[in-house]
Amino acid sequence: MVRNTRPDPAPEPLGPGSLTWQYFGDWRSVLLAPWAGAMQNMHPQLGAGVAEHSRFFEERWQRLFRSLYPIGGVVYDGPRAAETARQVRGYHRTVKGVDAAGRPYHALDPDTFYWAHATFFVLTLLVADRLGPGLTEAQKRQLFDEHVRWWRLYGMSMRPVPADWEAFQEYWAHMAENVLEDNRPTRDVLDLTLIAKPPALRLLPDAVWRLVRGPQARASVWFTVGFFPPAVRRRLGYTWTVRDERRLRRIGRLIHWGWKLVPPSRRYHPRARAGWERARGAGGRDAPVVETPARNLPPPEARDRPQHYSPPV
Repeated sequence: MVRNTRPDPAPEPLGPGSLTWQYFGDWRSVLLAPWAGAMQNMHPQLGAGVAEHSRFFEERWQRLFRSLYPIGGVVYDGPRAAETARQVRGYHRTVKGVDAAGRPYHALDPDTFYWAHATFFVLTLLVADRLGPGLTEAQKRQLFDEHVRWWRLYGMSMRPVPADWEAFQEYWAHMAENVLEDNRPTRDVLDLTLIAKPPALRLLPDAVWRLVRGPQARASVWFTVGFFPPAVRRRLGYTWTVRDERRLRRIGRLIHWGWKLVPPSRRYHPRARAGWERARGAGGRDAPVVETPARNLPPPEARDRPQHYSPPV
């Protein structure tokens, strides 16, 4: 028997014809940032890495907004997407150790790394289905297939990737029921009582922010809990009623229709917007990628650490 020794073809990046391009870089995804953070941190190995290596809780807004650039670049950087994916993978190389229960972890363990990727896929699905126009089953399958192409760009093992959309739903349910756990990093993500004023409200007086921060935090946690799988809600001790679900779906529809009033040029994150502009022929194929502004960079003493995205801006 002759073995095929030809190398696998280079993974094909996603493009403007994909559903992932339409929804992943949409600013509505920021509304689900606490959901994504909590779901990711509930993974035992991922949560341990965040607890021991991340500065997320010291600079929550800066960490969120700068991460959107390289992660979004894996989707929107076109011919450079594979290079961006290698950079993102590299940021996780040194994130390893042993957690408080004596379990070893490494951020580049394929099962751990894939779990984070799976949450980004489901986030995209939720933005389109629950905060957007809704998705047909065929479109959900398309998004699943696109997330597999997206994953291939990282050059990671395909072993943890479910075979199809149905298998992914089984995987997601299994993780929620049997793997995810209640831990300190998850609780910290959901503790918004002392969160700093978001950049979008920078003109709001600090005194006013202190007055509205409590009600805003409670509303954000309620909104986040509504998107958790039922097993996750139970594990974290939250209740969810039929009335809650109806209210959340009404809010989702309001967001969808209200979003139509936002100018198209303002609907996407800068890295995603640059991808759309490049696809339309603006800026040129070799134009530099858009990097995070200096206000989002880590503190100066942390910028040389290999786990930080810290471009020279």
